[in-house]
Amino acid sequence: MKALIITGPHRAEVQEVDPPQAAAGEVIVDVRRAGICGTDMEFYSGEMQYLHDGNAEYPVRIGHEWMGVVSAVAEDVDTSWVGRRVTGDTMLGCGRCRRCRSGFQRVCEFRYELGVRGGKPGALAEQVAVPARALHALPDSVDDTAGALVEPGGNAFRSVSAANLSAGDRVLITGSGTIGLLCALFARAQGAEVHILGRNVRSLDFARGLGFAQAVTEAELPDLPWDAVIEASNAATLPARALGLVEPGKRVVYVGLAGTPSLIDTRALALADVTAVGILSASGGIEGTIASFADDSVDPRPLVAAAVSLDEMPGILAGDRPANAGPGPKFHAIL
Repeated sequence: MKALIITGPHRAEVQEVDPPQAAAGEVIVDVRRAGICGTDMEFYSGEMQYLHDGNAEYPVRIGHEWMGVVSAVAEDVDTSWVGRRVTGDTMLGCGRCRRCRSGFQRVCEFRYELGVRGGKPGALAEQVAVPARALHALPDSVDDTAGALVEPGGNAFRSVSAANLSAGDRVLITGSGTIGLLCALFARAQGAEVHILGRNVRSLDFARGLGFAQAVTEAELPDLPWDAVIEASNAATLPARALGLVEPGKRVVYVGLAGTPSLIDTRALALADVTAVGILSASGGIEGTIASFADDSVDPRPLVAAAVSLDEMPGILAGDRPANAGPGPKFHAIL
């Protein structure tokens, strides 16, 4: 079968590889759609931290934002999964340690991350093997495009949930990329007044096109009290800025990751009685995301600029933008 493989910094290609076999507890999914995200771009550039701390190595078979149809199951897996449209959790804990047993498999010390950590092959391929316990069924009301956005959507869903917003609260989202925009969509669905802080003119214009009139640069940021700040950028300076902006007694949510240490002053945190929450992964937010997509309270599909063939994905990683691409930040492969 075909699979997209990053073989080294700035080197990616589609190769013919052996199709996966379902190990105990696993299913085989025929992938229909899969996206790339900032993590994949960091693998392509060589900046991904896992490459430097021993949790990943080249070659990497990427792809953790996906949906497809179950085509086969291991002998110990319920056969009713066969033929069902599904997506799945990226974080594949060992299932045995204290963290996994208490529901925190996303931070299991021994975890695999599909297409990211520990050499577990990802879903930018014609087929992928996934543990059945990581699967989530997709209703017919969630089409293939939205289904492949459930994983990033789950990160945003958890971030907005952690912000503890009430209707009418004013939230500032720093970062106008995919996760920031998804956070904005979920926060708006909860009735919050949403402001977006970004640097890229094109992404801010796109955000305004989604109905977020208050999408601004740092120079344009109004002096307002913020009931929550969700930090969804990759800028090393913005975590501290977020802490300085949020109202005392409120919440800062950190879901973005910078390539260098992003420091905060814990004195500012304590003296303002601020709650800071870190978010890693969609785990725990997938079902809520699917429900929000299914009832159309959140429609993520405009974020997809183009859907291309798998053979075109190396070019997308290299920065190519198809002539017919829309203004959104996300690219999908159709398999």
